[in-house]
Amino acid sequence: MPTHQLPSCPLCEQADDITPFAHDTGRDYMICGQCDLVFMPPQQHPSPAAEKQRYDLHCNHASDQGYRQFLSQLTEPLTARLQPGANGLDFGCGPTAVIALILENGGFRMNRYDPFYAPDRSVLETSYDFIACVEAMEHFFQPALEWKLFLHLVKPGGWIGIMTALREPQTDFINWWYRKDITHVCFYSRRTFEWLAMRDGLEVEFISKSVIIMKKADRKQA
Repeated sequence: MPTHQLPSCPLCEQADDITPFAHDTGRDYMICGQCDLVFMPPQQHPSPAAEKQRYDLHCNHASDQGYRQFLSQLTEPLTARLQPGANGLDFGCGPTAVIALILENGGFRMNRYDPFYAPDRSVLETSYDFIACVEAMEHFFQPALEWKLFLHLVKPGGWIGIMTALREPQTDFINWWYRKDITHVCFYSRRTFEWLAMRDGLEVEFISKSVIIMKKADRKQA
């Protein structure tokens, strides 16, 4: 892709420090020098029909103990930080909303949102003690929009729990299994979330290589 055609970063929205990062057949990847996001240019994003077709292949159910164990990487550290009965949003819940079901069984009040499977945007008109976003951020075409929404929806002192595989310095990006999903268009690193935390006044904890928990400030800084 010619340098003069490089797009702006879809997360921090700056355009002055974008460079080519990797290339595979039919796919280019850029890296942002400011927030360290690696991303696919918009013209290469999958169509809504291709996205939906891929998501329909997911077979995740609340009765699947292996999947519940996978999700516990986030649910356990997140719920340990919540007050009993806290209200939350399962953002990008998919067709089965297993995260919401697990947390409801734990005594939390949950709403669900997904642009394909739970598109009722009225749930985005309230505020929450926490948001759980599991294996969804890598699908965001314009993550700046969703991130601003998260900051708006979460109450002061509230939590954002994220699960997405982090790109590490030693990652063989082209051969990385996480990259090969056609619906994965954004790839985050520790530095990305550290940058967001610094910019937006959040605390950040890296629970594992794929689980990040962030806390919003109790009140706006003077």
